[in-house]
Amino acid sequence: MATHSPLAPATPWVEVAATEHDWDQADPKLLTSMLSQLALIRSFEEYVLILAGKGLIHGPAHSSIGQEGGAVGSIITLTGADEVNGSHRGHHQFLAKALAYVEPAGIDPTADLTPAVREVLTRSLAEICGLARGYCRGRGGSMHLQWKEAGAMGTNAIVGGGVPQAAGFAWANRFAGTDAVSVTYFGDGAVNIGSVLESMNLASAWKLPICFFIENNQYAVATTVQEATGEPRLSARGLAFGIPSWKVDGMDPMSVHLAMQEALAHMRSGSGPTIIEADVYRYFHQNGPFPGSAFGYRTKEEEAHWVGRDPLQLLAEHLVRRSILTQDQIDNCITRANAAMEEIGDLLLEEDPDGKPGQRRIKLSEWPDTNFVDVGVRGDLSEFADVRFEELNTFSGAIEDRKFVDVIADTFARRMETDERIVMMGEDIHRLNGGTNGATKGLSASYPDRVLGTPISENAFVGLGGGIALDGRFIPIVELMYADFMWVAADQIFNQIGKARHMFGGDSDVPLVLRGKVAMGTGYGSQHSMDPAGIYVTAPGWRIAAPSNPFDYVGMMNSAIRCKDPVLVLEHVDLYTSTWPAPTEDFDYFIEIGKASIRRPGEEITVLSYLSMVNECLTAVESLGNIDAEVIDLRWLDRASVDWETIGESLRKTNNVLIVEQGALGTGYGAWLSDEIQRRFFDYLDQPVQRVTGGIASPSISKVLERAAIARSEEVISKLREICG
Repeated sequence: MATHSPLAPATPWVEVAATEHDWDQADPKLLTSMLSQLALIRSFEEYVLILAGKGLIHGPAHSSIGQEGGAVGSIITLTGADEVNGSHRGHHQFLAKALAYVEPAGIDPTADLTPAVREVLTRSLAEICGLARGYCRGRGGSMHLQWKEAGAMGTNAIVGGGVPQAAGFAWANRFAGTDAVSVTYFGDGAVNIGSVLESMNLASAWKLPICFFIENNQYAVATTVQEATGEPRLSARGLAFGIPSWKVDGMDPMSVHLAMQEALAHMRSGSGPTIIEADVYRYFHQNGPFPGSAFGYRTKEEEAHWVGRDPLQLLAEHLVRRSILTQDQIDNCITRANAAMEEIGDLLLEEDPDGKPGQRRIKLSEWPDTNFVDVGVRGDLSEFADVRFEELNTFSGAIEDRKFVDVIADTFARRMETDERIVMMGEDIHRLNGGTNGATKGLSASYPDRVLGTPISENAFVGLGGGIALDGRFIPIVELMYADFMWVAADQIFNQIGKARHMFGGDSDVPLVLRGKVAMGTGYGSQHSMDPAGIYVTAPGWRIAAPSNPFDYVGMMNSAIRCKDPVLVLEHVDLYTSTWPAPTEDFDYFIEIGKASIRRPGEEITVLSYLSMVNECLTAVESLGNIDAEVIDLRWLDRASVDWETIGESLRKTNNVLIVEQGALGTGYGAWLSDEIQRRFFDYLDQPVQRVTGGIASPSISKVLERAAIARSEEVISKLREICG
């Protein structure tokens, strides 16, 4: 008969509850500051719901009424260097961090509100209303609140979407040598999201100073915690990852405060991440000014029970009991907060001349200028004002034929030597003598703390890189072992990193480099072979670099690293072992973003391509001999960086164009490019834009089927003969 030995968790998991003694020992100033914040946040949220009920909030209004104790209790003693982010229901967290930042000594509940406090309330309300004076200039609204100066790094409308970024903030804090921490707030619904669990694992493995703060408000919209998981004590998740965890009554701000003080001591000591689960309750429905009982998934009795445990009332009772404040003083504090919100409303609202008597509207002067709609999708590239641009024919340094992948490794070595802000991460990049292809050879030995081998968790480590970029102190270079893996990390790549600058008002730099390997022709099949350029070009926040030779790779990677936008750098495995003229010593030049290169001049037809297909096109043209084709290496593929000047000049000469790419038709980059060419240069074309692509399906593993599914020089030859006779 088998023996059974009980196992114990490696880390503590405790429930913390404040006693009356804890309340009696608490600094009166801490308690009065808590009261001020709770009253201001409650009044703010109530006013938001009033506006929502009158149709003056465009979009959702996810109020946090009832949950304020968790935010205030956990944030009030954080420093200005500590960073927080949150979920779609994040007004209370944002306000708590902003108020603590502008009044670090606390807010006196018996005094008039300071101008700094009023500004926080005004700009926060303006943002939720979508107005120009908001923190994100009206683009963020209720769900995307960011004020980086205060350490409020952004709330997030994707459930669990901000958690990997918070791990990036924590990494930056630790690597910078500070004791600052990151706190990421999310609800009971997000606990079951893969990116959250991946981030917990990564944070534990790397001992990052991050607190995963779970606001268990009992419902993910209308689905109960008990329905969604077999372990409704959500802090139990920490045991699986070796993370110390605390469970507290989130309606009791003192209990939350005590748990956070213990968690902060653990994190600031360098011991790694923590989890706090706070049981809270949102008094209203998921969105809007009605209780959950109005939608049938909660009872009025349940709601009344939780309202009877109100955190503001609990704190008020202890303040009166200890004779710190009288009930009249507390009532006056709440009255002042309500009056302040009315005054802010008067600042933003006006009588509606077309409405009923007393009906108001947003002041027309408060709305953003509609010309602002696309401003700040990406940066203006002013960071390149003083750099040295080079092309192979202008380069005066030493050149010799070199293997492409060796030049990649030398480029990274030079950049890491000269810029201590650069950190690299990806699966196995620190092993196997430079990853699976040797592109990071020698780097982990020279920079072990900046070359980070990650777990297989693309959503977590790509998002962590995004957090590092948003933090702004370091420049992450993130490798996806194969480009297809972008789908695993799609939320972080497209919803988070690609949208961050624009979503948060246009000023948030996102200096991240994402390397993606294209492996068509290697026999790795449908899930390891795609060219993702056609997907990324639909995401306007990304720049796309596609170098076809090692000389260009050096300059384009240097530009990608310097760029303050996220840049996807595509690498084709066909090129890794190829040999080309490349620098041997000078790795400090740049290739201009938005500049294509004419690889072969011609008069008869313009051929546009990128990556390994540039050389396939040159081979095809030379083998034909009787077709005078101009071959243009696009190099930069995103909408903002395509060199329309060079393309247009060529088309006005040849009046014909062929777009050549290797991969599948459906995800092909050429579909977008041909549409743009038809609209921009229709009058110069003698015939429709022509294309060479792979097949409809992704490549198969069978050698013959894979070859049939992709394009090479033979397909280019056939198409040129068809077009040019």
